[in-house]
Amino acid sequence: MEEIAWVSEACTLPTAEQPTRVAAFDEFFAEAVREMRQPEHTRLELVVDAAYAARARELAALETACCSFFAFEFGGSGAELIMSIEVPAGRAEVLAGLRRNLARILAERERP
Repeated sequence: MEEIAWVSEACTLPTAEQPTRVAAFDEFFAEAVREMRQPEHTRLELVVDAAYAARARELAALETACCSFFAFEFGGSGAELIMSIEVPAGRAEVLAGLRRNLARILAERERP
């Protein structure tokens, strides 16, 4: 199933709940993320509308609970929040899948 391609086999979230979690991230990405950067192959930086700061932190906490290899950090100020997502080198393929999914969502949003 393409939409959950970034979900790791190490995820402890029950399989039946994974599509719902992916959908929550997809909705967040579509509504809140303004820009994506990848300064390292194991780290993404998302520029998020600060109005979605609470949702960003909530999703990060939920994801860390079931996929403990994800590390989330938050920074920035004013109207933008920087949400950093980092994984160990051995999990870079999971981050790459998440990046591809996010890139697709951002590209779809740009279409007229």
